[in-house]
Amino acid sequence: MLTEQQAQAEAAPRFTHKQVLEILAGLMLAMLTSMIATSVVGTALPTIVGTLGGQDQLAWVASATLLTMTASTPLWGKLSDLYGRKFMFQVSLVVFAVSSIAAGFSQDMGQLIAARAVQGIGAGGLAALPQIILGDVVEPRERGRYSGYMGAVFGVSTVAGPLLGGFIVDNMSWRWTFWICVPLAVVAFVVIQKVLKLPLVRHDTKVDWWGATFITGGTTALMLLLSLGGKEFDWNSALTYGLGALSVVMFGLAVVAERRAADPILPPRLFRNHTFVLTSVASLLVGAAMFGALMFLPQYLQIVKGMSPTGSGLMTLPMVLGLLVSSILVGRFVSQTGRWKIFPVAGMLLVALGLFLLSRLHVDSSLVVVGLDIAVLGIGLGASMQILILAAQNAVTRADLASTTSGVAFFRSLGGAVGVAAFGAILSNRLSAELISLAKAAHLPLTGGATPSLGSPDAIRHLPAPVLEVVLEAFTRAIHMVFLVGVPIAVLAAVATLMLKEIPLRSSQTTPATPADPTAPPVPAE
Repeated sequence: MLTEQQAQAEAAPRFTHKQVLEILAGLMLAMLTSMIATSVVGTALPTIVGTLGGQDQLAWVASATLLTMTASTPLWGKLSDLYGRKFMFQVSLVVFAVSSIAAGFSQDMGQLIAARAVQGIGAGGLAALPQIILGDVVEPRERGRYSGYMGAVFGVSTVAGPLLGGFIVDNMSWRWTFWICVPLAVVAFVVIQKVLKLPLVRHDTKVDWWGATFITGGTTALMLLLSLGGKEFDWNSALTYGLGALSVVMFGLAVVAERRAADPILPPRLFRNHTFVLTSVASLLVGAAMFGALMFLPQYLQIVKGMSPTGSGLMTLPMVLGLLVSSILVGRFVSQTGRWKIFPVAGMLLVALGLFLLSRLHVDSSLVVVGLDIAVLGIGLGASMQILILAAQNAVTRADLASTTSGVAFFRSLGGAVGVAAFGAILSNRLSAELISLAKAAHLPLTGGATPSLGSPDAIRHLPAPVLEVVLEAFTRAIHMVFLVGVPIAVLAAVATLMLKEIPLRSSQTTPATPADPTAPPVPAE
């Protein structure tokens, strides 16, 4: 039996197809804004460091945004329950736009890092709230046809960000890498203000400050460890163990706080829901495999194949097209049939296949082969990412929609951080070992002490021919291991999705039939 609060949450308005498309346009524009702004900066970082200095702080420019985005994602969902979806979505847009302007005006690295940290807070809202709002305006049975377009935004931003960054650095001031998306954020704000009409349901409850503190603290400690370990400090160091212990303690306290809170940020009942747990595990594994692959593929293209940053960005087009087509077609099929389970399972197996194919690339591999391999990866990602969120949303009441959506998004971001850190360590260690081995075999004077800094791709290309041959072969072998490690991760994600119970997608404003899933107990009255 639903409480009054849950009953209010279930009573969502119906929207026409035209209205949904208008709302979707604003949501997608906001997502595109945050994703491009996050990826566009990578191309400009060398120029930024050249202007502001602070080479030793370079890692913080990227890590600050990733850290605050991941830590804040669960909070945005609960705040939208308390203060309204539309209001919090617009707040996240304002935070993102203002911090982007501030980043562009930065006069030193400290100011830039601070602005990027605030920018990540806004990006956390833009990562979770569009999916939550879509869940409010469209029922699960129809949601697939629209969520496929949201999945396509990720692929477009993957290419658009680096390309736009390269163009800006070549033709404008680097500061425009932060300012370029502000007009898009303003347009998204206006569109949502005009077309999104949701009832504001105010809950007579307090913000779960203890839960927010401990969840944010635990995530921050873990993200600092994953983002900076092996760069700013050694993995085998007191700081590593201290941050690891702090994250464990904070997450333990978060569990206690959430169990005692009247209205927790991540309700403990969600972790008794079979579907939420498995989709969260799968999302974490997807994030690890996906971001790990996407982070290091451009390095292969630039270092081994000698491509420019712009050229390596264009080489991701096959993946984008695969993701775009599969996410849209899968979304439409799911809406028409109500069947969804086969797609994340098959999608994760295709991701595993794509990673395996990438692990077999050589120094002289054709770019056509590279394109086909990453197209397989894109098709797999498009068939699975949005469906996992849809499955989780379909398994809970509307009252838990925001917490569920932001929770799954949180685990995917966390998986991405884990994947980048783990794959980076694997690449570095493997590269050092391969360089020493190949240099010794070729009787070249290359030792372990020379391996940590090979220089930029351009610098590598100017190495003497015998040394260059060793470096390219060593890097190719190292990248093989990175992609190979991703294969079992993707397979485990497929196993997690295979264990999901295919709960029929709802097509009306009803509570999910919890009794049909014996592992998901009814939501208790609060």
